[in-house]
Amino acid sequence: MEIPANSVNSEFLENEMSETSDNQEQDALYTPEEKLVYDKIFEQELMPHIKSLYHFAFRLANDEDDANDLVQDTYLKAYRFLRSYEKGSNAKAWLFRILKNSFINNYRKNSKEPGKVDYEEAEQYLNTGKSSHLNTIDMREKIYSNTLGDEVSNALNSLPMDFKTVIVLCDIEEFSYEEIAQIIDIPIGTVRSRLHRARQLLKEKLMDYAVSMGYLKDDFDNN
Repeated sequence: MEIPANSVNSEFLENEMSETSDNQEQDALYTPEEKLVYDKIFEQELMPHIKSLYHFAFRLANDEDDANDLVQDTYLKAYRFLRSYEKGSNAKAWLFRILKNSFINNYRKNSKEPGKVDYEEAEQYLNTGKSSHLNTIDMREKIYSNTLGDEVSNALNSLPMDFKTVIVLCDIEEFSYEEIAQIIDIPIGTVRSRLHRARQLLKEKLMDYAVSMGYLKDDFDNN
């Protein structure tokens, strides 16, 4: 499934930022001198990541309007807290963490907190059935290249939120384990184990599709 072309409207976002920054200036959030500095940082270091942020937001929310709202909310929060951002550091990871927290908070407000993963149940599932016959071929390059097919997108969206998040951050957005640990606030070891389980679960969901496309050998049918 292709990410919608009409992603975040940067002009609208700039207007929102202008209105917000005016209000913030009135509230003495930034002095005029600080505002000049932070506006430059915002434009040069934060705005270039708007497309990646929208892609991440859409993968989490699976809705264009919600994704737009998430990105706009992320940038508004980022501007308000620019004092906590270290110039020249990893702006993308910082923004992704803000977006992830906004997504979780929005769900909590609506009594729709993202589902947590029952790792024992998942491990039992992965160790039974077809998963024991999974070919070890790495499908990531094929299934994540350019546009995700409908089958892959549907499988990805059906994963528990904790699993889907690490897949998107690592295999689509290409963050390092260290960066992912920062974004979702978990130990690196947990990132590794969660990503391994997420990939295995995704492969299981894609078994029939992968066989039909020739990505996996149909050897489990012969055992």
